[in-house]
Amino acid sequence: MSTTTKTTLGEPMIITSSDLPLSCPRPKDEVWNKHPRVYLQLDQNNEAHCPYCGAQYRLDTGEGN
Repeated sequence: MSTTTKTTLGEPMIITSSDLPLSCPRPKDEVWNKHPRVYLQLDQNNEAHCPYCGAQYRLDTGEGN
């Protein structure tokens, strides 16, 4: 599980393989005031972007990305 729950503007949230499949908002986020849960696909750079809230995610592959 990722240790980061919030990020600053423009800085992606680092996730690990245990966070997959990736959804936004995250399963442990308070969802009463959030958008509907959507599942995100990582791109070739192991990054994803939520179309609802703009959250950015990056998979930590352990390769110094």
